[in-house]
Amino acid sequence: MLAVFLKEFNGFLNSLIAYIVIGVFLTSLGLLMWVFPDSSILEYGYSDMSTLFNLGPYVFMFLIPAITMKFFAEEKRTGTAELLFTKPITYFQVILGKYFAGLALVILAILPTLLSFYSVYVLGNPVGNLDIPGTAGSYLGLILVGAAFVAIGVFASAITENQVVSFVIAVFLSFLFFSGFDSLSTIDVWGNMALYLNHLGMLSHYSSLSRGLIDLADVIYFISVATVMLLFTKLILDARKW
Repeated sequence: MLAVFLKEFNGFLNSLIAYIVIGVFLTSLGLLMWVFPDSSILEYGYSDMSTLFNLGPYVFMFLIPAITMKFFAEEKRTGTAELLFTKPITYFQVILGKYFAGLALVILAILPTLLSFYSVYVLGNPVGNLDIPGTAGSYLGLILVGAAFVAIGVFASAITENQVVSFVIAVFLSFLFFSGFDSLSTIDVWGNMALYLNHLGMLSHYSSLSRGLIDLADVIYFISVATVMLLFTKLILDARKW
């Protein structure tokens, strides 16, 4: 697994994709937080980072599939899949190696946002006038959302050899899991089931973490989503006998 992780992670760092993804993520959120008047912290005058945490998952929704779409699709297209799976390594070790490489890149993209946290902390009146527990919970939530999106992207890449199709499937599933169930639950046809439908999605769990309420049930939810998607990926690989 470690060899696969290092191969994929070094592959990211030796190509433009990692720098493009991180650059787009940081630039877009930086503009939204500090420049665009409708969402700028400097305009509305409150020392919080809600712009980052409200919009971050939606940016991830497109950027993470761009990272993961080549994981298995590229291996199959180039014919290296057969070579990879002839090594003394299991399918699940390959899956986990690729998964953790993608997750490491996501965390690497999030780390520079700590500069924004420091800036908001210093600019507060008085200095430090910032909801630290809520911010910590939001960072944890953003990492967990990213972890779930990477697992969804790995699954989408295993389904098809076409990277564009993999990207589209991953974006759709990420949207469905993050806010799709929440939107569906507002339709007035579910009755008492609406609350359960809402809790199937990530948004309610992410919102809870963003308030600084680090409930183990919310953490387990995200880990469960990632685990289920990775298990489905293994089933796909087993069925296709790569």
